[in-house]
Amino acid sequence: MKSQSNLEVQPVIRHVEDFDESTGSLPERIIFNHRLFVVLACLFITIVLSYFATTLRLNANFEKTIPTNHPFIVNYLKHKVDLSGLGNAVRISVETTKGTIYDPVYLDVLQKITDEAFLIPGVDRMFMRSLWSPGTRWSSVTEEGFGGGPVIAGSDDNADGGYDGSPESIEMVRRNVERAGIIGSLVAFNHKSSVVFIPLLSKDPRTGGPLDYADFSSRLEAIRDKYQSDTIKIHITGFAKKMGDLIEGVRQMMFFFGLAVLIAIAVLYWYTRCLRSMAVVVVCSLVGVTWQLGLSAILGFELDPYSILVPFLVFAIAISHGAQKMNGILQDIGRGTHKVVAARYTFRRLFLAGLTALVSDTFGFAVLTIIDIGAIRELAFIASIGVAVIIFTNLILVPVALSYVGVSRSAAIRSLVEEEEGRVNKKRHPIYAFLDLFTTKWWALGAIIVSIPLLVGGLMMRQDLRIGDLDAGAPELRTDSRYNRDNAFMVENYGASSDVLAVMVVTKPDLATGYEAVMKTDALEWQLRQLEGVDSTDSLALLTRQVNPALTEGSPKWYDLVSQTSINFVANNVGLRMYNESRDMLTLYVYLKDHKADTLTGVVNLVEDFAAKNNSENVKFLLAAGSAGIEAATNIVVEKANRQILFLVYGVVILMCFITFRNWRAVVCAILPLILTSILAEGVMAKLGIGVKVSTLPVIALGVGIGVDYALYILNVVLGHVRAGQSLSEAFYRADLFTGKVVLLIGLTLSAAVATWAFSPIKFQADMGIMLAFMFMVNMIGALILHPALAYFLYLKNGKM
Repeated sequence: MKSQSNLEVQPVIRHVEDFDESTGSLPERIIFNHRLFVVLACLFITIVLSYFATTLRLNANFEKTIPTNHPFIVNYLKHKVDLSGLGNAVRISVETTKGTIYDPVYLDVLQKITDEAFLIPGVDRMFMRSLWSPGTRWSSVTEEGFGGGPVIAGSDDNADGGYDGSPESIEMVRRNVERAGIIGSLVAFNHKSSVVFIPLLSKDPRTGGPLDYADFSSRLEAIRDKYQSDTIKIHITGFAKKMGDLIEGVRQMMFFFGLAVLIAIAVLYWYTRCLRSMAVVVVCSLVGVTWQLGLSAILGFELDPYSILVPFLVFAIAISHGAQKMNGILQDIGRGTHKVVAARYTFRRLFLAGLTALVSDTFGFAVLTIIDIGAIRELAFIASIGVAVIIFTNLILVPVALSYVGVSRSAAIRSLVEEEEGRVNKKRHPIYAFLDLFTTKWWALGAIIVSIPLLVGGLMMRQDLRIGDLDAGAPELRTDSRYNRDNAFMVENYGASSDVLAVMVVTKPDLATGYEAVMKTDALEWQLRQLEGVDSTDSLALLTRQVNPALTEGSPKWYDLVSQTSINFVANNVGLRMYNESRDMLTLYVYLKDHKADTLTGVVNLVEDFAAKNNSENVKFLLAAGSAGIEAATNIVVEKANRQILFLVYGVVILMCFITFRNWRAVVCAILPLILTSILAEGVMAKLGIGVKVSTLPVIALGVGIGVDYALYILNVVLGHVRAGQSLSEAFYRADLFTGKVVLLIGLTLSAAVATWAFSPIKFQADMGIMLAFMFMVNMIGALILHPALAYFLYLKNGKM
C-alpha cells in the first residue's frame, strides 16, 4: 500500500456493482471479499471468549508482587523455614476503650478472636502469636536461675497452673507480660491493646491454588464486625488486608470506569449524531475488551488491583482507532460513495497507520516482561493481548460492520462541513487555521522555544522522582481510609512496627551463637540503631546485653557481651526465635518507622557496607527478609527497570515507525513530542508525590503507547500529501480534516473521562486518572502542534522527503 495512492481522494462510486473487487491490497481483498465470514467468525469468537471472560478471577498474589530472583528474595526464600512469619503477615490489634487489657472481658474477646483467626484457611498456624499462644512465653531470673512459661496458659506461681479470670490470675498475666519482653510488639506501650500476629501461607491448603485475598479479607472483616463494640476496637493491617481492601474498592472503581465509558459514548454521539456508527465503534471496542479478558482467562492469568486498569486502557485505545475508521467512512459516504466502497477506501488509507501503531503498542507493552516481578509481567501480557486483538476488532471489524450498517446521511454530510466551507469560502475553520500557524516559521519556532523550558522544567521536577512508597501505610488507599487509620494506630502504639527488615547472619553449623557471630551482629545492630528511620532492633546480641545485668543484681557495668558462656546461657533459654535449630543462622530484626524509599535505602546501604567490611569465612551478613526487606528488593528492581523500560519502548516504537514509513525526519517529528510527554509525566508524578513502584511503573510505558497512536495517524496522512507535492501547510490541513479532528476529539474525550477518577475513593485510581488525563492531553497537543512545528524545520522545503 503506497501512501500517495492511498491518500488521494478516491473516485466517488455510488453503486457497489461499479467497484472492482480485485483492486486493493491482499489483506483488503481477503477481508472485504469475505465480509460475512469475517463477521460470523468474530461473532463466534466473541461468544466463546465471553464465556471464558466470566471465569476470570480478580485476586492478588503476594509472591507475584516481589522479584523472586533478586538476591534478597533468594536469600529470604532459602531461609524461609527458619524465619518465623517474616513474609506475608497480618496484624490484628484488639483495643479496649475501657481500662487496660488486664481485664477478663477483654482477654475473653482476645481469646475468641485468636481462635477464630487460627481457623481461617491460609494461616501459617505454627508461627501465629498472641497473648493466648502457647509460644508467647515469659522468662525471668530468680535465685534458682531462669524461670518461665506461657504468658496466659499457666504460671508456676498459680496453684492450679492456669488462667481462670480471677483478680489473682489477671495480676499474674500483667506480670508475665512485663517479663516476656513483648511490650511494644504484641502489647501496646499504654497497655490498652494487644496484637494477634497472623503469618500467611502462599497457597490455600484447601485448593492448592493462590490464597484468595478477597475471601481472606472478608473473613477478617467478619471478625471485626462480630467483636467490635463500644468498648472494643479492632485494627487490621498487612498485605493481605490491603489487597482485600483494594479488591473491594474495585467495585467502586467500576462506577468510575462506567462513567468514563459513558462520557466517551456521549461525546462520540455528539460528534457524529449517528447512533448506529457510534454504536458500532463502542460495541467493537467492548468486543476487544471481551476478547482480552477471555484470552487472559484461557492463558491462566488473573486480574489484580493493579492490572484492573488495563481493560479500560484497551477500551480507550480501541475507541481511538475505531473513531478514526468511523470518521473516514463518514467522509466518503458524505461525498456520495457507497458504504461498502467507503469502508474499503478507509481501510486502504488507515490500516497501515493503525497496524503500525498497534504493533508498536503490543511490543512496547511486551517489553515490560523484562521486569522480574510477576504482577508486572502478567500486566504486560494482558495489555499486549488486549492491544493485539484491537487489530481484529477495530482495524478490521469496525469498517466491515460499517460496510453493512452504514451511517446516517445527515451525519455523513455534517462530517464534511469544515472541508466544504473551506473550499467554498476559501477560509478555514478557526481551529484548523490556528493549527496551521504552526507550519509557519515564527509560530513553529515559538512552539519549539516554549517546549524547551517545559523540557527543562520536567527534567528538574523529575529529579525529585522517588522509587517506592513515599507515604506511610498504603499509598494506594486514601489517607483517611480505614486501613491507613489502622496503620497509623499501629505506628502510634507499638514500638516494633509492621515494617520489619531482617538481616540473616549465616555461619557454619553450630557457630551462629558463637562469640564472633554475636559480636559482629552487635556491632551492626549498634550502627542501625543510630540510623534515622530505625525504630528499634532485636537480636541475640541485644538480648544477651539485657540479661547479663539481670544476672548480676542489675549492675549496668555488665551490660556487655561478657563471654561465650553468657551468650550460651541466654541462647539456651531464649529458644529458636533468634537463631535456627542447626545454629547456622542468626536473625537481626530491624523495626522501621515506615517503609518509605529513603528509609529502606539507608538501611540497605548501611548493611551492605558493613557486610563488605566484616563478612568472613565463618560469618556472612545477608539481606533481606521481612516486609521491609522484600519491599527494599522490589524498589531496587523497579529502579533498575525504570530506565530500561522507556529505552526499550521507545526503541520498539522508533523501529516500527521507521520500518513502516522509511523516513527518519518524520519519525523524529513523531517521537520527540512523546519524549517530552514522558519527561513531563515523570515530573508531574514527582510533584504529586507518586513514587515509581509496581503499581505505577507501567503507566509511563502505557502513555507512550497511547501517544504514538495519535502521532501515526497524522503522520500517515501528512507523508502521503507531502510526497504528492503538496505544501506542508496543505498537508497538515488535510491531515487535520481527516484524522487530526478525531485525535482532538478523542484526546479531549478520554482526558475528561479519566479525570473523573480523581474523585475515586481509591487513591491509586485517582492518581492514575490524573496521570492518564495528563498524558492523553499532552500527547494530543504534541501531535497537533509540536509535530508540525518540528516538521517545518525538518521536512525539505521542496516537498521531497
